Amino acid sequence: MVDFNTTVEHLRATGFNPMPDRVQIGIPDAEAALWSGLKYYLGEKAEWLPCYDNIVEWLQDNDGRGLLCYGSCGLGKSVICGKIIPVLLSHYHRKVVSIYEADSMNSHIDRVKEKHILYIDDIGTEGESVKYGERRMAFPEIVDAAEKKGKLLICSTNLALADLKAKYGERTTDRLKAITRQVLFTGNSFRR
Repeated sequence: MVDFNTTVEHLRATGFNPMPDRVQIGIPDAEAALWSGLKYYLGEKAEWLPCYDNIVEWLQDNDGRGLLCYGSCGLGKSVICGKIIPVLLSHYHRKVVSIYEADSMNSHIDRVKEKHILYIDDIGTEGESVKYGERRMAFPEIVDAAEKKGKLLICSTNLALADLKAKYGERTTDRLKAITRQVLFTGNSFRR
């Protein structure tokens, strides 16, 4: 009978890593920290939405998974994911979040794939990368790398999950669901 624990540990020395170490985070008093960030960035427009409770749960214990915030425009997805979470991860865990706009990741696919903790804003808005006749879809490659190497992927989009599936296919959206916690944002835009 195979002793998987012993054999896998032996194989790790050769670079075999079937279960990558995932980025674990836990922010103490996450609700107060998130609210403080919202007030800092939104000022008097700051308002607590019910979906933020899911962000708080993720901040308290992400269980090694990333975060996918999707839904209506103007409800704080980009502010939370691209401004507040990087500050919290830097302050509490000394982690650096690499931040990319979806439309710019195509020109730097390989550089983006190297990052261990990354935030991509507005996924689904980017086109296909074409360089010297080679066509690539950046986001599916990034999701694949995140799953295989234990990267912490944080994303935001205004698209529904069905729209993401139509754009990227079942394989990518299935992996994305497996490696992230999905939080739906609904309501009226704060920008009005």
